[in-house]
Amino acid sequence: MKVKLEKSFPMPGSAEAAWAVLGDVERVAACMPGAKIAERVDDRHYKGTVAVRFGPANLTFRGEVEVAARDDATRSLQLVGKGTDTSGGSGAAMELAARIEPGDAASCALAGTAEVSMSGKAAAFGARLAVPVADQVLQQFAANFAAQVKAEQERRPAAPQPAVVPLVQVAPAASSASSASSASTASTAPAASAASAASAASAASAAASAASGPTARTAPTAPAMPPAPTADAAPAAPPLNGAALLWAILKDWLRGLFGGRARHG
Repeated sequence: MKVKLEKSFPMPGSAEAAWAVLGDVERVAACMPGAKIAERVDDRHYKGTVAVRFGPANLTFRGEVEVAARDDATRSLQLVGKGTDTSGGSGAAMELAARIEPGDAASCALAGTAEVSMSGKAAAFGARLAVPVADQVLQQFAANFAAQVKAEQERRPAAPQPAVVPLVQVAPAASSASSASSASTASTAPAASAASAASAASAASAAASAASGPTARTAPTAPAMPPAPTADAAPAAPPLNGAALLWAILKDWLRGLFGGRARHG
């Protein structure tokens, strides 16, 4: 007889926390009702027992569990187990494929498929009884697994939250005043530049005057040299004398007066 179940259970923790539990076979076995790991052979093989109640019968299976596959990238695990009843009247085998489906930072899901095969006395109960029993066992397993995930989540350090920088809003009036101030500054900039240039020129001129003034007053003046005469230049006329000119006219008049009388006498 074979029974196949496919289930998905929400978990109260991140996918990383849930995978830390699922990847540890001993912790997984501790979540299974009636299961117990008695010996760890190596990293992939374990020995233990499982006690199950089928109706009026209580069966205890002793067997081995093997980690058939494990993938950290996909957070998936495959287990294969088999065992026999301690009385030797029943046998059971199980194949379990489980995986962690990521959610948000504080939740995820445990999903998996289990196929159970039974023989002997256990198979006599039939699927009609085996399915409800298996479903009940899985519900208890999911509750125990969720408790392990929650504990694992609480042990992990909280992820740092990004710093939130508050946005500063500028009031419209302030924006208008700022725009007006910028426009005023832009309009007065050429005038200020021109004034600065004129002031600089005045300062430079004053500095030049101050530098040249004392030198001109204190330096001795060289005597003026008369121009050299040239060969073709005419002699300069003597300056006119008014008295001499008047006397020459008077003499010429007297000579003419007395000279005329002498000629007539």
